[in-house]
Amino acid sequence: MLYSRIVFDLGEDGIALLAIHRPEKLNALDATVMAELDDAFVRVRSDAAIKGLILTGGGGKAFVAGGDIREIARLTPVKAREFSLGGQRVFRRLERMGKPSVAAINGYALGGGLELALCCTFRVASANAKLGLPEVKLGLMPGFGGTQRLPRLVGRGRALEMMLSGEPVGAEEALRIGLVNQVVPPAELLDFSRSLLRKILENAPIAAALIIESVEVGLSSGIEEGLKFEAAAFALAASTEDRNEGTAAFLEKRKAVFKGK
Repeated sequence: MLYSRIVFDLGEDGIALLAIHRPEKLNALDATVMAELDDAFVRVRSDAAIKGLILTGGGGKAFVAGGDIREIARLTPVKAREFSLGGQRVFRRLERMGKPSVAAINGYALGGGLELALCCTFRVASANAKLGLPEVKLGLMPGFGGTQRLPRLVGRGRALEMMLSGEPVGAEEALRIGLVNQVVPPAELLDFSRSLLRKILENAPIAAALIIESVEVGLSSGIEEGLKFEAAAFALAASTEDRNEGTAAFLEKRKAVFKGK
């Protein structure tokens, strides 16, 4: 697919940089952006050369300022349900692609923008970022997973406060409540995000993917199912060449070189 509203670049380090580029609309999510994101997430998952993903917004003012209100205002109830399910499907693809991702939040991450960031493995915010789910102010509610992911991340009470007030939080408050992992100066956002991913990618990729999936299973299915999955995943990790390399490197007091096998 040729992209018109996202920019996709794969670096030599195996880290893909995906920038939503619709700056005149503060990178609002319209049908075209969503289709291009869907295609890009499939590409990241299926391309073995891509080890991790940084997701950010173009133009300098916003990560994603929300959905395209002109499109949303025209939705009938039937179309609204299809719209919500479609967005959930695209975002779920990001969440479950089995590779680490960083939302590099530059500026506004509102509505669907915050819901997109919530699907990433990590969230790094610039010091001027604003994060929120303001849908209630439009007579709406989050529809791309916000009501499910935000409480799991920051707790029921704080999530309800954000969603029912519709008021955004600044970067430092987002850090305090666990909504983001780090806050950095705007000029350092992408470099920091890339260095974070590089550190993660030094470790065994199969084990990393199994960790991500184990956390997902436990959060969605409960601790008993999560523990069962963890034991099975641990056994799978123990069958890999990477396990042999990692344990040998530890015993030989050298740096492990993982091959994802």
